[in-house]
Formats: sequence, C-alpha cells, structure tokens
Amino acid sequence: MTFRPGPGIPATSPGETTLGHHVLSQLRRLGATVGLSEADTELYGRVVVDSLAGAARRPLSLPPASPAFLSDDHTPIEFSLAGTPDAAPALRVLVEPGWAHGDMADNGRAGLAVIRAMGARWGFDTDQLDALADLFFPTAAQGPLALWYALDLRAGGVPGVKVYLNPSASGPENAARTVHEALRRLGYGQAFERLPSAAGYPFLALDLGAWASPRVKVYVRHPRISADDACALSRTSEATEADVRYFFHAAAGSLAPSERGGNDPLRLVRRPALTCHSFTGGDSDPSGFTLHIPVRDYVRDDEEALARATALLTRAGMDPTVLNRSLGALTQRSLADGVGLIAYLALVYERNRPPRLTAYLSSEAYRVRKPQDQYPRGTWMPAQRTQSVLDLGHQAAGHVSPHTAQKEVTWSPTASRS
Repeated sequence: MTFRPGPGIPATSPGETTLGHHVLSQLRRLGATVGLSEADTELYGRVVVDSLAGAARRPLSLPPASPAFLSDDHTPIEFSLAGTPDAAPALRVLVEPGWAHGDMADNGRAGLAVIRAMGARWGFDTDQLDALADLFFPTAAQGPLALWYALDLRAGGVPGVKVYLNPSASGPENAARTVHEALRRLGYGQAFERLPSAAGYPFLALDLGAWASPRVKVYVRHPRISADDACALSRTSEATEADVRYFFHAAAGSLAPSERGGNDPLRLVRRPALTCHSFTGGDSDPSGFTLHIPVRDYVRDDEEALARATALLTRAGMDPTVLNRSLGALTQRSLADGVGLIAYLALVYERNRPPRLTAYLSSEAYRVRKPQDQYPRGTWMPAQRTQSVLDLGHQAAGHVSPHTAQKEVTWSPTASRS
C-alpha cells in the first residue's frame, strides 16, 4: 500500500513510500480511531516527522538507517494505547529522534536538540534533563540508545512529553551507579535503595511539561521471572496479588516455554520482563509500579496476542474494540501471518489512580516477524479467573478482525529490548 506524501515530506521518486509517509499515515488513522481531532493529529504528526529530520525522507526500499533498539525491525517509532476503565484510551508515540546517527554521542546530541525545541514550543524547561547531561551523554557514549522521547497525544495540541535515557551510556558496569546518582540529583536520595534487585537498568525516564505529578521512572530487567516473583516485586505498590498473577499468565501464557526443575514455577526464559518504578514529589518511596511482559516472545502470532489483550481489557472493564481497530490502522496484513505487532502488554499502577493496561504497538515499517510455530494454535488457556479490583464485571465487546489482506512476511533477527 502506498500513501500520498504529507506536507514537507517529499518522496525520493514518484509513488515511493518514505519513513515519514508511513508513520504519518499510521498516526492519522490511529488518531481517528481514538477520537483525536484532525488538527491535533496533523500537528503531532508534523512534530514527530520533523524530529526525525532527513531520516523521515528515507525511502522504505532502503534498509533501516541504523539498528534501532526501539523495535525488532529497527523502525524508530512505536505507538501505544493506555486504557483505564470507562474512559477512552490515550494514544502515545515513542520516537528515537537521533535514529539516523550511528554514533551514540551524535544520536544523543540530536535528541537533546529536539527536546529543547519542544520545550521552546510548548513552554516547559529542560533543567532536570540538563542536570543529568554528563551522566547520560558522555563523549564516548555506549549502548543501543541515547535518547528516546514519547508524546502523550492530548486534545488541544499540547502533549505530555517524556524522555528515556540509557543508564549504560558509560558502560553497563556503571549503570547502577548512574541510576543512583541521577536519582540523588533529582531529589530522590533514598530511592535507589527502594528498587528491587536487578539484572540491568535499561532506561531512566523523566516527565517533562504538562503533567499533574511529574515522575522519574526507573526500569529494571528481570530474566526468568515467574508470577510469584512478579507479585513480590509489586508489594510496594497498590497492586493486588490476584491482579498481578492473572496479568502475568494472561499476557505471557500458561503454556509459555519454561525450564522446570522440581517444583519450580513457570518462568519466562526468552525475552525478559521489565518492571518500572516511578517516584514523584521528592518521595523516595515508589509512587507507581508497572509490569511489562514482552508478549510477542510468548505467542505464535498476533492473532493470539490480540486474544490475550482482549481478555485482559475485558476483565478490566475496558473496550477491546479500540485496540482491534488500532491494529487495522497500522497494517492490512493478517494477524495470523506475523508476530510482534503487539510488542508488550503492561499492567500499570500509580498512587491514587485506577489501574491501567497498556498495549505497545509496532509500526512494522521495514519487516514483519514470522509466526513462532513452537506455539501450537489454540492451546493457550488464561489463568483461572479471580475476583479483584480489575474484575469489574463488564462483558466482552464483540469484534470482527479487519486484518484480511496478505503481505510478504520476513524478519530481521535482531531483537530489541533484550
């Protein structure tokens, strides 16, 4: 499918699709799906495309400009839908603005310039980010990323802005020290001691701009996690064990590949789960907890991933048809012909707020990952249903899949966020 170019995004040759065409077209359709006005969608689309600079004009017939860690096929864009009961889901877009720069120092400088331009545009300061520059933007920066930003796309043309930084920029051996020092500089002197044991710290994130309670968030990697482990990690939050356990098995699958020994519980042995621990208002006790399950590594295809997401959304009293329509806004391929369109599912807790469920959606600008045939179709069964704060008694909304067109399916083997 070829789309006409948007303003300021000339195609390399007549009819050739560029990265900018692809992303802007997806964003327009997603905006319409969630009820965002056309004017707001166009504004946000221009900001995203402009932030990619010349890379937006790169034709999709060429390979990705760099091996972006943000997605499996190296597209520097990811979308997400964040839902709460009885409310329309929020649409977000995650971007690597320095994607075209192979050198991480140049990548970071490009990203910083984009964030400062956003601050000037939307009237927020970057003081917190500037205070961390020496930690996250060293001269010889290492790692798979330098800076990502996310826009929470709100009505009115003023988004919430988040930045994601790499604690391993000075080497993975220094990641814990970097996180500890960053939290101290940001006014959370005891927060590091409140974090769980970690196999790594993939991201530190900051809320900038229009947020009621701006957060500092630390992401922690957990290889071989079990549902019991996940419940233990959430005890500092308002999460209930029943909710966490149900979410873990519904997202990862009761029949996920495991290595069992004796009475060991089911564990995720492929791409690891992540937890996110947020801090607000200078309080060193976490104000929020999120469990991220990389669903794409534990399903055969996206049809199964959608079924799991639908079960979770329905149980939580959220409309699953919006997610279904959003997948149709991203691609016309059959969901059974690939895996990874739904990349992560997340259960989110924030103090004094209802639980949220978030689905992270891949742009698939370059490739589609093949189905994983080691997962037989139709064998997944969700964990036993239990009463909890997420179980609001809503009935599943019917849905008909719009994904009928076929597309050649290939995949680059480099996996992201591992």
